[in-house]
Amino acid sequence: MSGDPQDDCLFCKIVAGHIPATIIRETPTTVAFRDINPQAPTHVLVIPRVHYPDAASLAAADPAVAADVLREAGEVATDEKLDSYRVIFNTGSGVGQTVFHAHAHVMGGRGMQWPPG
Repeated sequence: MSGDPQDDCLFCKIVAGHIPATIIRETPTTVAFRDINPQAPTHVLVIPRVHYPDAASLAAADPAVAADVLREAGEVATDEKLDSYRVIFNTGSGVGQTVFHAHAHVMGGRGMQWPPG
């Protein structure tokens, strides 16, 4: 959990430019790209450039970068002209996390039920 890139991590490979993605925003600490299997009209992932398996471990190790991810989620929503949106961090396979690199889902463009799931 050192923050170093992981050879077997899909998102680390996107950050490195080894796997293509539809990148819509980049900062020195984050990358935002469209989800390849969108669950809403707007579905963008915001990831830190550093590798941590989930949001909690990122926040514990590097709170400034965790804040950058949240700030970029808001910028994505502004760029996408979303009046209402949801930011989701899944932690663990039991709730649907499939890539174990911290990431925020920014979703909007349709009504969403509460509670989710």
